[in-house]
This record gives sequence, C-alpha cells and structure tokens, in this order.
Amino acid sequence: MSKFCTSLFFLLVFVGLSAQEENKTIDLNRKDSVVYKQPYGLRVGIDLSRPITSFFDEDYTGIEFVGDYRLTQKLYIAGELGNEQKTRRELLSLDGEETAEGELYNFTASGSYIKLGVDYNTYGNWYGEQNMITIGGRYAFSTFSQTVNDYNIYESNRYWNPTGFTPGAEDEREFKGRTASWIEGVVGVKMELFKNLYLGGSIRLGILITNKEKDSDQFTNLFIPGFNKVTENSRFGVGYNYSITYLVPLYKKKKKAEEEPVEESQ
Repeated sequence: MSKFCTSLFFLLVFVGLSAQEENKTIDLNRKDSVVYKQPYGLRVGIDLSRPITSFFDEDYTGIEFVGDYRLTQKLYIAGELGNEQKTRRELLSLDGEETAEGELYNFTASGSYIKLGVDYNTYGNWYGEQNMITIGGRYAFSTFSQTVNDYNIYESNRYWNPTGFTPGAEDEREFKGRTASWIEGVVGVKMELFKNLYLGGSIRLGILITNKEKDSDQFTNLFIPGFNKVTENSRFGVGYNYSITYLVPLYKKKKKAEEEPVEESQ
C-alpha cells in the first residue's frame, strides 16, 4: 500500500510540473540580445583613374585625394583635393582629314581644386556589411593658369596658303590667375573589399557658377582642372573617379533599428 501511495505521489508531482510548463506564456516577440555597433571615423584614399590616365596619356598629369567622415548612420561629410595638368590641341581638317598642318592651336591648363559637400547612403546593409550607394553634392573651387604653347592664324581665304596656316608668335604665353567655381551632383558606390578597405566609384555632373577670365578677349578658359572641358554656350561638365580608400575607425555607435509600420487592429 505504501509503495502505491509513493508512486501516486510522484505521478501527481510530475503531472503538476507538466501543467505549469504548459501554462507558461510563449513570447513570440523576443528581442535579440546581440547589439551590433557600426564604426565611425575618417576614410581617406586616392582616385585611381588619374594616375592610370597619366601613365597612358603623355598630355595629362593628375592626382586626386578623396575622403569622407561619418556623421550619422546615413550621412557623411565628403570632399576631394586634386591637381591636374592637361594639354589640348584644336585641329582643323584639311581635305577631310586632321593633320599636323591643320592644328589651329594647342594649350596647357594647370592648377589645383578642392571640392566639399555631403554624401547620403541609400543602401540598407545586412548585419556586418558596410557597403554604400550614395547620392550627394559638392561645392568646388579651382585656381589655375592656361599657357598657349603655339598657334596658327586661321584664314578663310586659302588662295595664298592652300596647305597650311600662317604661324603665330613662337613664344609661349601664360595667362595666370584664372579661377572657377561650380556645384556638382554626385552618384557613387563604395564596396568593402576587406576589413576597412573600400573600392569605390562615382559619376559627377557639374554646373559652372563663376568662370573668372583675365584677358578673356585673348584666350578663354577651355579646360578647368577638376571640372573638365569647357564648351561654348554651355555651363555643364561631366566627370568621374575610381577610388581606393581606407577607414580609420575612431569609435563605434549602436546601429539604429529600422522602424517597422504598426498594423492597426481591426
């Protein structure tokens, strides 16, 4: 009889404990206790396209440093600092072909520029990712000179000189103190190759604000360092860069969770 009572007692205890486990509320909205912190700091690097172009094009020399500093989860201060020297030739065709004899003039533009603005990251990274698809803008300023290397005098009457043009002055003439400013819209990407090392690229559309030309009646600005080629009756310029950058992390901040829309109860 005592064995029966003991067995019954343990059975009742087991049933009671099982009932308590079943009555526990199941939390379907448990929060992840792992907190992911994103790095904040200064990212600096160099534009790869300009040294490559300098290597293959004897008429061009340039270098550009790029950088940004993270302000918030999406917003960055960004800028570029560079120097360019570009020699351009304006050719006229003779008998339908461009020849050395048909060169009207050639000149060299040389100077430095700075661009400052912001980038906004539109890309939603997964856990641990630090990639970027950005839209942004810059205010840019350039100071430079233009040197006329040689030129020929254009004559519409080809009777006396049917195979060429009358040479101009042989001495180079430099026009110093040229300045220009513009704003540009920027669309870019940055991809993290390894920890803190990024490969990026951007496309830029610039609109000239000012274009200061001393002695403009003698020679106008045809190439602005940082802006690119200047065409008559147009204030637009197009540019691009391909960058390699390194992030120097200064501190970390908790990543803010994306707010989910609350469904109204029926």
